Amino acid sequence: MAVNVYATSVSIDNLSRHDMLAWVNDSLHLTYTKIEQLCSGAAYCQFMDMLFPGCILLKKVKFQAKLEHEFIHNFKVLQAAFKRMSVDKIIPVEKLVKGKFQDNFEFVQWFKKFFDANYDGKEYDPMLARQGQDVAPTPNPGPQRTSPTVPKNMPTLQRVQHNMPAIRKNPSLSRNGGSDAEIMELNQQLMELKLTVDGLEKERDFYFSKLRDVELICQEHESENNPVLSRIIHILYATEEGFAPPDEDDLDEQGHLDQDEY
Repeated sequence: MAVNVYATSVSIDNLSRHDMLAWVNDSLHLTYTKIEQLCSGAAYCQFMDMLFPGCILLKKVKFQAKLEHEFIHNFKVLQAAFKRMSVDKIIPVEKLVKGKFQDNFEFVQWFKKFFDANYDGKEYDPMLARQGQDVAPTPNPGPQRTSPTVPKNMPTLQRVQHNMPAIRKNPSLSRNGGSDAEIMELNQQLMELKLTVDGLEKERDFYFSKLRDVELICQEHESENNPVLSRIIHILYATEEGFAPPDEDDLDEQGHLDQDEY
């Protein structure tokens, strides 16, 4: 079983963000540049494999995670490993997956202390353990979800969409025989699509976080056998033809350990 540790301002030797990143990157052969990139949870999962071989199935870890629901999946895997090794640390999943510096820095400081208390110095090849997979840094963590509501994002998209036709109809673009104009128009359309996708991703994340809040409330009261909560949970987990929640259909016999981790 794991040795539990408790981080306080008195008991922990705080490393700088640069020292902490150097430790993570050197230990796992990664190329993280920001503490916020730890919000995917993948690095912690591999650290658990290093500390306690067999406590976690690395094939379940989404090393290429880029979206919030993938981060949550990784932290569920980590929570299950914590439970198996009797680690009593509560993982603040909802805070960590938002990619904010302070929350992720506090957690990695605790984890470094936990690692030091449990590591026995044995050899470990991180690339071999994850079968050569690169751990993809999360794209611009944190600022993607700083807007409190979706409607603030939408007027920007609308202005771009209204202004784009004027750019396409600019007669000066046709004076170079058409080829330059076509390139500029295609580049402009590409930029418009990128802005649209970025806006839709923010909108998706906004509503996904609301569904997560509803799910957590239902899970907190699932023992009450409330028929209304049962209906809400049924709606949350209902699927349509051609769609299934990520990785839910390939959980092994240990999957039930994850259900009560939140």
